[in-house]
Amino acid sequence: MTEHQESVSGIILDESTTFSLDELSGACEVQVELIVALVEEGIIEPLESRSVEWQFPATQLPRARKAMHLYHDLELNLAGVALALELLDEVSELRSRLRQLESSF
Repeated sequence: MTEHQESVSGIILDESTTFSLDELSGACEVQVELIVALVEEGIIEPLESRSVEWQFPATQLPRARKAMHLYHDLELNLAGVALALELLDEVSELRSRLRQLESSF
């Protein structure tokens, strides 16, 4: 019997980790132009928007990946992606508040 070995790779992130525009597009497996469109739509934000070379905090990677999932898999346009992410953020915030209230009783 042969053993099947599976390889897993990942990126270790901390609060000081940043991504360049090219690195973020590579991590999301999309063209740079789509990342630029996400920034223009306000879906993700670079650390300094006026900088010649954008740097993105590590916290933007999961958000960008979630945006790509909505864009590709659910075929939402970028405005729809922005709205969906805003609503998901709001639901997450409300659930957090509910947990805090429940734990105080």
